[in-house]
Amino acid sequence: MDKLINLAKQFILSPKEAWESVKDDTSTAQQHVTSYVFPLALIPAIATFIGVGIIGYSVMGFRIHSMELGISQAVISLVSTLLGVFISGFVIHKLAPSFQTEVSLDKAVKLVGFSYTAALVAGIFNLYMPLAILAGIAGLYSLYVLFVGFKPMTNVSEEKSVGYFVVSLVVIILVYFVLAMVLAALFGALGFATIKGSMGM
Repeated sequence: MDKLINLAKQFILSPKEAWESVKDDTSTAQQHVTSYVFPLALIPAIATFIGVGIIGYSVMGFRIHSMELGISQAVISLVSTLLGVFISGFVIHKLAPSFQTEVSLDKAVKLVGFSYTAALVAGIFNLYMPLAILAGIAGLYSLYVLFVGFKPMTNVSEEKSVGYFVVSLVVIILVYFVLAMVLAALFGALGFATIKGSMGM
């Protein structure tokens, strides 16, 4: 646990040094997601459950407070994060030859997973939904962390780096949001509470 905390802190405070310390890491994609991404992904998931299901919040005079909604939102957060890291890493791995480089699946998944650090840690703000915007700001910082680690992790040439980074960035964002929408639609189809259905004065 201490190693996880120290590494997460390093990625937030000193991302350049953090990338240097992990670029030659030999752990597999599965090990990375299990030991690093999953524990951090629990932060926004649990915070969302508490913020929506237990504390609740108000939007334009409507009260949103539902245990069922809290559970569904927490599961969507957790699953979209874990699948998002794997799927985004897989696509980045497959795209590498198009940008004249080679990136193993393990390294591509770690590139995405470590980049998520700030956004996942800031998920604690979901405890009080009016502060959730701070998690969004941390998400922007995570994009910077991705940028800092992109060349060390992909070994892409200077000439191809911008194009590869932009495409990878778009992939990560699209994968996350598409997964979230698909999961939300699935939960709705299964009869779980929606935000609209949970509003009350």
